[in-house]
Amino acid sequence: MTGGPADGPGAPDGPGPADGPGASSPTGASGPTGPKRRGRPSRTADTSGPDARTRILEAARTEFAERGYDKTSVRGIAKAAGVDSALVHHYFGTKDEVFAAAIELSFEPALVIPDVLGNGTDGLGERLARYFIAVWENPASRAPLLAIMRSALTHEAAAKVLRGFVLRRLLERVAEALDVPDATFRAELAASHMIGIAMLRYVIRAEPLASADPEKIVEMVAPTLQRYLTES
Repeated sequence: MTGGPADGPGAPDGPGPADGPGASSPTGASGPTGPKRRGRPSRTADTSGPDARTRILEAARTEFAERGYDKTSVRGIAKAAGVDSALVHHYFGTKDEVFAAAIELSFEPALVIPDVLGNGTDGLGERLARYFIAVWENPASRAPLLAIMRSALTHEAAAKVLRGFVLRRLLERVAEALDVPDATFRAELAASHMIGIAMLRYVIRAEPLASADPEKIVEMVAPTLQRYLTES
């Protein structure tokens, strides 16, 4: 972790915003995971509550997008969010955990995956392809996703975080909905197909894929994803 020690006072001053259910990890676990959180900074209107957490996440996405994984620090994220670095540690713990939360902010699996899976397996390939392409086509999420992809290619810690997110939060949810042999393997094949498209279209920008209409991509990819996911 490149983030330094907390910049400000760390003594607790009573119950804080992360003492209840909100203290769970950014990936939705019911209890704390990873290293013990640092001391809690003093609560003020500007450095506590959901607004501060949101600012931290938005700042983290921007910092990772602009600086990459290696050059981003907890201290830099805190400065960009206008909070004490102790608050970043308090909410997220380590830089890896902030990175994981930034990935989740881009994909929003808790909101979207139920819609992708909610109507059964008919049309699942098309819904999955449309969701994935829509995330990448959105300028607000594309920049941090580009940083995440590039970081994962060059830094093992970033790759480990991305693998954990993809496996736990996306593929396992898809696999649970499949009534076919080797469901996890099939979900991984589908993910590899979509990640390959993201690499060529948005990172390498290979033509003609980079300039293709998103609807054409969805139309051509959906049957392959459907076969991966549902055909026995």
